[in-house]
Amino acid sequence: MNIKERLENLRNMMKRKFISALLVTQDQNRRYLSGFTGSTGWLLITAKEAAIITDFRYWEQAGRESSHFRLVKVNNFAENGMIKSLLGLLKELRVKTLWFEADALSYSQYLALKENLKEIKLESKSGFVEELRAVKGKGELELIKKASTIADDAFLEIQKLIKPGITEKELAIELLYKMRKRGAEKEAFDIIVASGPNSALPHAKNTDRRIKEGDFVIFDFGAVYNGYHSDMTRTVIIGKPDKKHREIYSLVLESQRKALKTIKAGMTCGGADLLARQVIEEGGFCEYFGHGLGHGIGLAVHEEPRLRKGNEALLKAGMVVSVEPGIYIPGFGGVRIEDLVEVTEKGCRVLTRAPKEEL
Repeated sequence: MNIKERLENLRNMMKRKFISALLVTQDQNRRYLSGFTGSTGWLLITAKEAAIITDFRYWEQAGRESSHFRLVKVNNFAENGMIKSLLGLLKELRVKTLWFEADALSYSQYLALKENLKEIKLESKSGFVEELRAVKGKGELELIKKASTIADDAFLEIQKLIKPGITEKELAIELLYKMRKRGAEKEAFDIIVASGPNSALPHAKNTDRRIKEGDFVIFDFGAVYNGYHSDMTRTVIIGKPDKKHREIYSLVLESQRKALKTIKAGMTCGGADLLARQVIEEGGFCEYFGHGLGHGIGLAVHEEPRLRKGNEALLKAGMVVSVEPGIYIPGFGGVRIEDLVEVTEKGCRVLTRAPKEEL
């Protein structure tokens, strides 16, 4: 799907929802709609106009990357330069009502808009462009697959380093190096390497703790390739697993496998979560699985849809979501196993290839 098609889809949605002019300020939404990769810029989109407002630092870049957009230059970046340039454009286009992204505009920006756009009505909207972003085009899928392959290969290469004595931080650094070496722009988020009791923290921070025999070690990481993210988690045991290790790991793996066999287009996000959660609940560990089953991924590492209890939103073909059940026992450790999958009409296609064998 190219930029022209994305704009057409957005305008069709705007027409259905009676939105005449939309201000886009959220970073990933701006990139998705325009192709612009700079850090500063606003989009104004109407039925016939698509403009990008940015300052001197990005004039040439915006012209190159956003050929379908009219470039509006900010001449005085200080003193609300963006807003003044926007005001001039709105007056030219005779806009009476401007819709903005409620989740992306700061309160101070809103007040500045209200002060300067006195004759224009302001209305807010949430999750508007994000709804379009949730279903990936063919090119987007290929970029996510590439990011996933980079992470897979990096994890396989560090296997020989995962042994007693090495620290969590050292393993995280090695993972980042291997991903960058394979073409990643950066890590998708702060890499998590959590060992022993630290693995009971779903979002643990890497420490100088040295890995020991009998530790669970959780690796949660991803790569960014051409703006698109991957996300995967693997849990390994150092040394010989005992009965409790096997019980917990097997439950999480069974939970994930059940979800992977059943997820498909038309299923609710909450239904997918329930499938996986039932396995862990029946195993007696329901209180130790406190997060949702997964989330969408693309230009952001966490985006729509959200696979969590009670979410009645439907999964659609072309969505890419994580499937990541877990069990976390304070003082002992935790297990999480996460794959990325592409949702299809008949099921789901697993993109993550790193092994996850039974203990």
